[in-house]
Amino acid sequence: MAEKPEVVVIGAGPAGLTAGWELVKRDVPVTVLEGDSVVGGISRTAEREGWRFDIGGHRFFTKVPEVETLWHEILPDEDFLMRPRSSRIMYNGKLFDYPLRAGNALRGLGVLEAARCIFSYFWARVRPPKDQTKFEGWVAARFGWRLYGIFFKTYTEKVWGVPAGTIEADWAAQRIKNLSLLNAIVNAVMPRRNQKNIASLIEEFQYPKHGPGMMWETAADKISERGGKIILEEKVRTIHHADGRASGVTTVVTGGYGPGAGAPEASRTDIGSEHHYSADEIISSMSFSSLIRVMDPPAPAHVLAAANALRYRDFLTVALVVPESAGFPDNWIYVHSPELLVGRIQNFASWSPFLVKEGRTCLGMEYFVFEGDETWSMPDEDLIALATKELAQLGLVPADQVERGFVVRMPKAYPFYDADYKKNVDIMRGWLAEATPNVHPVGRNGMHRYNNQDHSMYTALLTVQNLADGAGHDVWSVNVEEDYHEEVSPGYAKTPH
Repeated sequence: MAEKPEVVVIGAGPAGLTAGWELVKRDVPVTVLEGDSVVGGISRTAEREGWRFDIGGHRFFTKVPEVETLWHEILPDEDFLMRPRSSRIMYNGKLFDYPLRAGNALRGLGVLEAARCIFSYFWARVRPPKDQTKFEGWVAARFGWRLYGIFFKTYTEKVWGVPAGTIEADWAAQRIKNLSLLNAIVNAVMPRRNQKNIASLIEEFQYPKHGPGMMWETAADKISERGGKIILEEKVRTIHHADGRASGVTTVVTGGYGPGAGAPEASRTDIGSEHHYSADEIISSMSFSSLIRVMDPPAPAHVLAAANALRYRDFLTVALVVPESAGFPDNWIYVHSPELLVGRIQNFASWSPFLVKEGRTCLGMEYFVFEGDETWSMPDEDLIALATKELAQLGLVPADQVERGFVVRMPKAYPFYDADYKKNVDIMRGWLAEATPNVHPVGRNGMHRYNNQDHSMYTALLTVQNLADGAGHDVWSVNVEEDYHEEVSPGYAKTPH
C-alpha cells in the first residue's frame, strides 16, 4: 500500500465530513461521496423561503475534548451562540421539566398522584421488574411503574412505533443512563454544599448561529480548499472487493433526493450515469444494512439476512410559521398525549434568532414514522393541516395564527433497537472484518448505533487515527460509557478554545 492511501469516504454527514477533514489535515487523498444535493446528513439545516430548520435538534455539547477542538477548527468562535438548555414534557395539559426533576414532577402531579408515584417507586425497589432487558422493565426499575406510565411509555411508543415492552433496554441505557427517581430526589433535597459528587445536567450549550448545517457546509468547503473532493448527488451502487480487500466504489448519479428531504433541487444533468472511484481504504457512514447489500461479490446469505433484518425509524418535521409571541422558551416540548400523533415540538427561535424572521418564529412539529406509512405518505398540505390542528389542540397556538407551513422528511433517522439487532450487527461485523478489513463503518447509521453527533464524529476521528497514524483504537467501544450524555460531573471542564 502507498504511504498515504487513497481514501473514499461514503456519506457527507458529521461522521463522513469529520473523516474527510482529519484526512486532508494529514494530506491524505480523500473523496467524499454523498447521494444527496446537500451535506450534513441528519445534522443538515434545511432552508425554505429564508426559514432554516434544524432536523431533530442538535445541541453542541460534548465530553470528548477532541470533538470540541474539532468544532472550533471548523467554525470560528464568533459563529457559535451559547444557548440555555430547556426542555419540558407536556402531560395532561401541564408542563414538566425534562429530564425529570423530582420536586417539579411531584408538585405538578398533585399530592395524591405524587404519593402514588413515590409508593410505586419504592415498591419497584422491593419487587423489581423481572425482565430489565426491555425498555419498560429497565425504566420501571429506576422510576417505578407509575412514573414510567406517565412520563416514558407513551412518548417512547411514539418514537419507535411499537409497544415499549418490545424495545431493547439499550436505548434507555444510552439516553437515560444512571438517572433515577432516587437520584433526582437526592439532587432536589440535599443542600448544595453536600452535592460535590452529584452530577448535574448541562445548563447551556453551543449552537452555530445559522444551525448545525452551517458547521457541515463549512467543513465541506474547508475539505475542498485543502484538496479533498466532495462529490454530491452520487449514491453508492457497488463496493468491489476481492482477495480480502475492497478495491473501489461504483456510484450512480441520483440528482439528490429533493426538497422533501430538506435538500435543494438537483444540480446534476447526468442523472443515471455511473462513476468509479478506486480506493485503498473505505470509510463508510452509509447505513450498515445498505453497506452489506452493495458488496460485490455479494455477502453470504446469512450475512445478507442479518442486514435485511436491521430496521430504522424515520422522521418528518412540519415547520409552522407563527407570530413571535406564540413561541416558548424551550428548545423542545415533548408531547406525551397519546391521542395526538406529534411527538415533539421545537421552537426554532429558542435555538437561534438567525433561524427565524423578525416578528415571527417557526415551530417544528416532529412526527416519528416509518417510511411509506400513512403519515409519511400524506401530501404536504395534509401534514400542514394536521400539525396546525394538533398545535391548536395542545392550546399552544390557535389555528388561525399559523401563517405558513413546510414539510421536511428524513429517512433512516434512528437505528431500531429490536431484540435481534445486536446479533445481526455482530454477524455483519464479523463477515466485514474477514472479507474487507479495509472497509470501516463509522457514525450513527454506519454502525447501527444510536450515537449523538459528537460520538458519530469521534468514531470517524479514531478511524482516521487508526488508518493514517497507526493507532489501535477500538472504534466500536465509543459511547458505551455509563454517564448520561447531558450530565456533567463536578470535575468536568470544557476544553478551552
